[in-house]
Amino acid sequence: MPNFAALVSGTGWHVADLLRAAAAVDVSLHVLAFGDVEASVGIGPGRVSACDVGLDGVDGVLVRMMPPGSLEQVVFRMDALHRLTAVGVPVWNPPRSVEAAVDKYLTLSLLERRGLPVPATWTGQTATSALEAFDALGGDVVVKPLFGSEGRGLMRVGHRELAWRCFHALERTGSVIYLQRWIRHPGHDLRLFVLGGRVLGAIRRTARDGEWRTNVAIGGRAEAWTPDAEAARLAVAATEAVGAVFAGVDLIEDLDAGTRVLIEVNAVPGWRALSAATGVDVAAALLDALREAAR
Repeated sequence: MPNFAALVSGTGWHVADLLRAAAAVDVSLHVLAFGDVEASVGIGPGRVSACDVGLDGVDGVLVRMMPPGSLEQVVFRMDALHRLTAVGVPVWNPPRSVEAAVDKYLTLSLLERRGLPVPATWTGQTATSALEAFDALGGDVVVKPLFGSEGRGLMRVGHRELAWRCFHALERTGSVIYLQRWIRHPGHDLRLFVLGGRVLGAIRRTARDGEWRTNVAIGGRAEAWTPDAEAARLAVAATEAVGAVFAGVDLIEDLDAGTRVLIEVNAVPGWRALSAATGVDVAAALLDALREAAR
């Protein structure tokens, strides 16, 4: 029986779903907290472990969630994942893809390099430059945290005085200022779950009344959606651009341009809403694919 480990930041629905799926597909799954990861160098053979379980000897590692931490903690956790890949342990997603996808600026730069459609975006560190970018982007932008998920921390800014206040507040806290041109969309976006070079399932997420953010975590409604060939192509290409094996890829329709653009690639995506809407057993598919990769 294959022996896998899931690195997590806590227990919850996704952990329970992975444990359920592990029993269904006949694999052994250890759930390990990222905060308990430790490693040795120059002591015996050297290993990466967590909760007294050596990870060098497992057949595969699934990165479920990277918890918040100090810069040193996050860097060390990524170092540990790189160590595992160096000794031949399949790590999903690979650490390079996790590093790329967690950073919105780096993600979009990788997508643009592949010639994929992305929204007009500016990133910088000073309020003065941000105000110039605000004007250049049409005076209507979405301000996003560079690191963030589930639509939290996003703010639409369409007034210059508010932009001045917002950008100066971000500068004073030492934050990177990340601005994206506001895209007039039909009130919904598309989330496609890619695994192993194909779309496993997809949903359309519709914002609740009075809200422009479509994320299910903040009240959006999800329904099953069958992707067309172009949407599937974009999702698979975006996943490959960040080097991920699986990803949640977000597309939105730009009504003014009449095209779709890629908004985000999530290398540690949730699948609760997608599974509920589509009936796809994402957890079982992930573990089954990881077992094939570990053979």
